[in-house]
Amino acid sequence: MRLQRMLEYVDAHAEGEPSRIVIGGLGDVPGETMLDKRGYLMRERDDLRRLLLHEPRGMVSLSADLILPSSHPDADLGYVIIESTDYPVMSGTNTINTATVILELGLAPMTEPVTRLRLEAPAGIIEIEAQCRDGKCERVTFHNQPAFVVRLGVPLEVTGIGTVAVDVAYGGAFFAFVDASTLGFAIVPEEAAELAHLGELVTRAAAEQAPVHHPGSPHIPQEVTFTNWWASPRDGGDWRNTNIVSPGRVDRSACGTATCAWMAIQHAAGTLAVGQPFISESILGSNFIGRVESLTRVGDLAAIVPSVSGRAWVYGRGHLGCDPDDPFTDGYTLSDTWPTESTRSRVAPGHGYDVGA
Repeated sequence: MRLQRMLEYVDAHAEGEPSRIVIGGLGDVPGETMLDKRGYLMRERDDLRRLLLHEPRGMVSLSADLILPSSHPDADLGYVIIESTDYPVMSGTNTINTATVILELGLAPMTEPVTRLRLEAPAGIIEIEAQCRDGKCERVTFHNQPAFVVRLGVPLEVTGIGTVAVDVAYGGAFFAFVDASTLGFAIVPEEAAELAHLGELVTRAAAEQAPVHHPGSPHIPQEVTFTNWWASPRDGGDWRNTNIVSPGRVDRSACGTATCAWMAIQHAAGTLAVGQPFISESILGSNFIGRVESLTRVGDLAAIVPSVSGRAWVYGRGHLGCDPDDPFTDGYTLSDTWPTESTRSRVAPGHGYDVGA
């Protein structure tokens, strides 16, 4: 066996959403902060994304988290998040998966019944409270950076659909929220392909037609990067949602950062009080529990400080590399599972989408 670029990893999923957490073999990743390291990886080491997430070693629904030492005086460790085509500055499922792996592998000491950690994400310091028992991390609660409302009821002209009204908010990224019932969806597994195709079209329209600005963090992506479909709950929660991740696939979990942004909308509407639990359902029926911890401001905008709680399970551990003769050392993508420009432009049959009529 002649594997090169050898990486050690652990696989875990948070309420159904999988992550590959790299715990060894990365070598030096320059940068003073995780944001700096994210920039270096994007510019100079994007081969890692392709190695970890492209076929035949990965899949479009898999994310990666690179655990790195942090030079921040308040952080125990740092991590950089990599999704299919992007490097988000924050992700709830990736945070829950990463914290679980750190504690269950002993990369940071576990204290029972509650372990407290501070992890540096590209978005900043994320405070973690983990409920632990018998060496198992049973539940992770992360305290996110502030979330806030940008605009409500923004009309978008979306190719193949018509006029769609979206609410725009920030919760670790900028989200366009769409009421799925207006297009005849209930957010169930059978609808995943259509929701993914259409959601990517909405994301592209929102990026072009709904400009956004983060007054406190100009270094983060200053555009809408996700569409979140929401609907009435089906499994005892407060809402049901699925988030569309580029290049066009559904988040299997209830999406922690989207839940944070939606809680900002609900608090601004007067329907969610500080300290009130908020149960966020996924397309699979799993859930996260959100809470508005306190109120703050981001620039001149009212904002909330949210927390999200969820569970993760480790399911694999191994090493990954490439034989030097392997013709697919950078992996590959095929449009049957990895959406492309042409597949995104197709609207699957089954619904009447012209909501602008």
